[in-house]
Amino acid sequence: MRPALVLPVLLLLAACERPGDSVPANAGEAATTTVAIDVIELDVAEAGRRMANGEIDSRQLTQAYLDRIAAIDDAGPGINAVIELAPDALAQAEARDAERAAGQVRGPLHGIPVLLKDNIDATGMANSAGSLALAGHRPADDAFLVARLREAGAVILGKTNLSEWANFRSSRSTSGWSSRGGQTRNPYVLDRNPCGSSAGTGAAITASLATVGVGTETDGSILCPSAVNGLVGLKPTVGLVSRDGIIPISISQDTAGPMARTVADAAALLTVLAAADPADPAGAAAEGKVADYLAGLDKDALAGKRIGVLRQAMGYHPDVDAATERALDALRTAGAELVDPVEIATWRQWGGAEFEVLLYEFKDGLDTYLADSGAPVASLEALVAWNRENADRAMPFFGQELFEQALAKGPLTDAAYLEARARARRLAGEEGLLALLRDQNLDAVVAPTTGPAWPTDPVLGDHFTGAGYGVAAVAGTPSVTVPMGEVRGLPLGLSFMGPAWSEADLLAMAYAFEQATQARRPPAFTPSLAP
Repeated sequence: MRPALVLPVLLLLAACERPGDSVPANAGEAATTTVAIDVIELDVAEAGRRMANGEIDSRQLTQAYLDRIAAIDDAGPGINAVIELAPDALAQAEARDAERAAGQVRGPLHGIPVLLKDNIDATGMANSAGSLALAGHRPADDAFLVARLREAGAVILGKTNLSEWANFRSSRSTSGWSSRGGQTRNPYVLDRNPCGSSAGTGAAITASLATVGVGTETDGSILCPSAVNGLVGLKPTVGLVSRDGIIPISISQDTAGPMARTVADAAALLTVLAAADPADPAGAAAEGKVADYLAGLDKDALAGKRIGVLRQAMGYHPDVDAATERALDALRTAGAELVDPVEIATWRQWGGAEFEVLLYEFKDGLDTYLADSGAPVASLEALVAWNRENADRAMPFFGQELFEQALAKGPLTDAAYLEARARARRLAGEEGLLALLRDQNLDAVVAPTTGPAWPTDPVLGDHFTGAGYGVAAVAGTPSVTVPMGEVRGLPLGLSFMGPAWSEADLLAMAYAFEQATQARRPPAFTPSLAP
């Protein structure tokens, strides 16, 4: 393994092939001009500016990311974040360059390479949820959000690894591991965990393997990997981003969202992803709620804002608490009025009902997705049987007890399901976060997102210490995490949570916090913290 410190900062354009993947179109052709492109920490605005000025083009930019994936994802530190490359990535980029040359620029993401979590349908690549059972599953159509990315001019660079089945197979799972993709590593400290389930997207974007990435969340799967990988991650209001073409867990809570190194990049990506999709059961509610989130950013957005401090989500790690206190000081300095502390009367009372809902909805949603998409296994029952028959490959570290519990559930007309769904949403939403926001007249609530990354442990599984994001996930309301500091080189995030459809306000506040603190640090690829 090549030491990280000898990696070149400037990646020269050169043909590369990711082992086990198809070679991107034209990858074997020599570039007519050698152009040094520094993609480390390159943001959407700067990449767009350089393409507009003719300093680089999208093909060169795409090739630079392919080279970096080969250098530090496959080799070098071996992050193992990218599970598959789009075979036509360079061809996509060349088409965007031709449009730019003809005076047609579709928007800020024109020619920008994007990575997708491997539970999102994208033509030309498998959609597997990290499972070997679906390694040959190639959807015939793009997911709704992927179609929007293509329409916006983005280059779909490839797919990222994830916690298999979005971390809904076993209670003893190891985040960032899948039977198809193996174990993703945290770029800050390589023997630490990238958190799940959008582990690959988190690790890839913090390591500058693409400009921006798309993750998905049911409860924490955007927020946690964003926080422990030093990223900005946004979980939208359920329905703001279409779930069409995404392998599901929960129709009540699932959503896709942006993961990026800056708030501005997250806002630019969300502006493309957000759209009312009539095919999504929650999509109609998004009509008229979509905004230009990038245009709404304001470095003074915290001035006069009334923000509640949720200390119920603190107290599990002294260094996390200390970092949070420094973040609160930054909020005050930026002009926010802090209401400290505030309390959610129903704090964590929703957990049992949420779990019951997820079991019911996973069975119903997965059966529908597998059947409708023509997957190699047509139902959850068939998947459970496949895993048993292939246990040595599919289940070497942990089992599938969550699958088996879900398989025992009935239809979504069951009284037990309907009661659990109403109870979870009421305790987390109407009597929980929403009641707090309303009764205290708050613009947002803040809490530490989660603790520092734990050592990856395939024997004992994950070691979560605490988290503040669950209430928004169950309520179906938005939350955004922003880097706020670190513990011994391990990033920490601060979460802003608000009412439904408040993404523009939350992003503006997060942007003001980001600009005031500049807390993000690029990863160092440290092998271990062990003495």
